[in-house]
Amino acid sequence: MHELSVCLSLLQQLEKIAAQRNASVVERVYVKIGPLSGIEPELLRRAYPLAVAGSIAEDAELIIDTANVVVTCTQCNAESTVEPNRLLCSDCGDFRTRVISGDEMILQRLELTTAH
Repeated sequence: MHELSVCLSLLQQLEKIAAQRNASVVERVYVKIGPLSGIEPELLRRAYPLAVAGSIAEDAELIIDTANVVVTCTQCNAESTVEPNRLLCSDCGDFRTRVISGDEMILQRLELTTAH
């Protein structure tokens, strides 16, 4: 389950950001995951508590937003929201498209409690 290593990397980012902001606790973690990222949101949810146990983010809620797959057509330049298994241009139907969204995992936002 590579989601555990993803969570451990995410924890490193959380700790770094919390230290930069003089935060004492991470309250909520918002991530956006695309269906082409290779990360299963449910497996990430299961791995998250193991990764953050004993850390500044131990009780932080993980909130996952799912990204749409968006492609741009290299033939007609149209931008289309498509299904993960059908990367065709919605305008002209061409298969020569480039993924511009949907293959990412992004740390979108943190809610922190800062020390006074």
